[in-house]
Amino acid sequence: MSGELPGSAAHARMLPPGRRMGTFDHERSSVKMSSVLVLLYPEGNQLFTCLTKRPSTMKYHPGQISFPGGKVEKEDASPLMTALREAQEEVGIQPSSVEILGKLSDLYVEVSRFSIQPFLAWTDRRPDFQVDFGEVEELVLFPISDFIAKENIAETKIETTTGSLSVKYYPFNGEIIWGATAMILTELMDILRKQN
Repeated sequence: MSGELPGSAAHARMLPPGRRMGTFDHERSSVKMSSVLVLLYPEGNQLFTCLTKRPSTMKYHPGQISFPGGKVEKEDASPLMTALREAQEEVGIQPSSVEILGKLSDLYVEVSRFSIQPFLAWTDRRPDFQVDFGEVEELVLFPISDFIAKENIAETKIETTTGSLSVKYYPFNGEIIWGATAMILTELMDILRKQN
């Protein structure tokens, strides 16, 4: 995590067409600050990260694959505390069981006006996941080492609240991992490749 992060160069590879990269300075008053926990853990000879499928009833990004996390609340001492709190609430990850390695590049999602701060964490064993099915439809344990070895990127058309989009995505177990989650994964994989 030392040195310059791949950031926007990595994000741009999975950016949906017609969407813009950039900052939110011009619309700061309407931006929703959020953070997510990007947790790495080993199992067998694989390296995994924990993703979730959002319920179709969610107001923002329903049915999409995301990292555990959410909106920064007033009572949260910091965005990191938000990520840890949400990960515990959604999938039962205990904050005391993980080591924070640092922060990946911030990402602004223009369509929903969320600014996402991804925090990278490590634990040396698979967590004892406890899923809150009121907040999470499904737990998705993503074998990131497989995708580091062979970056399997596909393309498909999806229907969104703003219309039909042709998007790049990571296919896994019948799920379409696209948008902000795919962009964060791409930066993470670029960082991990440099360690090999």
